[in-house]
Amino acid sequence: MARERSPGIKLLFAVLIGGALLLPLLAVYALVYDRQHQARVAQDSITVGWGGPQVVSGPVLVIPYRAERVTSEQIDGKTVTRTVVERDELFLSPESQQVTTDIDPDVKERSIYKTVIYLAKLGGTARFVLPPDLERFGVKRDQLLLNEAEFRFGASDSRGLQTDTKVAVNGTALPLKPGNGVASSGGSGFFGYFEWAEGEPLNVTWSYSLRGSRSLTLVPRGGSTEWKAKSSWPHPSFEGDFLPEHETSASGFSADWSVTNLALGQSLLLDDDPGAPVVSDPGDRSLYMGETGSGQSMAATIRLVDPVDVYSRVDRSVKYGFLFIGFTFVAFLMFDIVGGARVAAAEYLLTGAGLVLFFVMLLAFSEVIGFTLAYLLASAAIIGLLTAYSAAVLGSWGRARFIGALLLGLYALLYVLLSLEAWSLMIGSVLLFFALAGVMYATRKIDWSSVGRSETAEA
Repeated sequence: MARERSPGIKLLFAVLIGGALLLPLLAVYALVYDRQHQARVAQDSITVGWGGPQVVSGPVLVIPYRAERVTSEQIDGKTVTRTVVERDELFLSPESQQVTTDIDPDVKERSIYKTVIYLAKLGGTARFVLPPDLERFGVKRDQLLLNEAEFRFGASDSRGLQTDTKVAVNGTALPLKPGNGVASSGGSGFFGYFEWAEGEPLNVTWSYSLRGSRSLTLVPRGGSTEWKAKSSWPHPSFEGDFLPEHETSASGFSADWSVTNLALGQSLLLDDDPGAPVVSDPGDRSLYMGETGSGQSMAATIRLVDPVDVYSRVDRSVKYGFLFIGFTFVAFLMFDIVGGARVAAAEYLLTGAGLVLFFVMLLAFSEVIGFTLAYLLASAAIIGLLTAYSAAVLGSWGRARFIGALLLGLYALLYVLLSLEAWSLMIGSVLLFFALAGVMYATRKIDWSSVGRSETAEA
């Protein structure tokens, strides 16, 4: 004689098996992270020789000067004071500058991986004026080495600089040299010496082309910075410390920034070059983390977003995995304790394994055929498999069709939740409420502690 387990014991077994299946769900979650990391490594290899995410800044006028510093030292028990003349630098930002940027995007692929690259054409004008109140900064006019001044421009990945770089000061072309860029771009870029003997106001015009990938960041400097950018890429993301007025359509975007030094919190004349900003990429890594100058610069970023980021969508879908397991197990449990079907622990386990397999198939196929088609293929395969299996487990095709309809509704709902991110929590909570109410209603007359009828085990 085999005594049937009480409904409470059946519930306990279903809960324990469902809890155990959270472990493979966590493994799938880790797999998504690993594949995302591999994709980022592959994308970085694609952009080798082209240019990575770019951070640009400048122009900044660097003025050397003779700094007199008083030092004291002990010699034969006596304090000796002496004046030492050292060479130091002042960093003068423009009184005003206007920057224009035209970004020409493209998608580069290798195997199943792809990344967004671009060629940015930058140009601008800037006006420099020597502050009349230099002595407030502890420097006198006659200490300045104006004939040794230099203009510096920053580009974080100088491999992307093209051959059309031009800088003119008061209409005269400035010979340029590589390196020695501004600190806010990691020290990379280009510069040119300028003899500013008279200290008169300077009008600078400049232009250059820059190759990069995924994002472009501008570090504004000066009394006022006007930045106008446009591109044919229809999926921009504007990030950083300053957000623009922008228009976005299927044909591209245009954006305008207006930043003053009051917002930057910087004087036009500094005794050190501000350090690099923190620019995070979609993988939550930072391009520049440490400070290479005094403080940390503020910045504005344009990110060329890939709208079909399969890893983020699969990652979100895995977080709903417990709902699939829970709802399916509840349906099995109701057929078991209310409908009279007998569901063994191994059958719960195999059904849960099929539900977890869906997310692995979704990830694998998404990398090749895209998220939507992969979702349709993986869900159809798992619904068909579990519906057929349920017919054997529950002993009826009518019950199996209910399981199939339940899974179809769950997968359709999950796709809606992934599409409506802002409403996903509310929809999910309402769904759980009605599911709980349904289970309570179906089991309202069950004595969970009672032992069911005894039956002779069938061979």
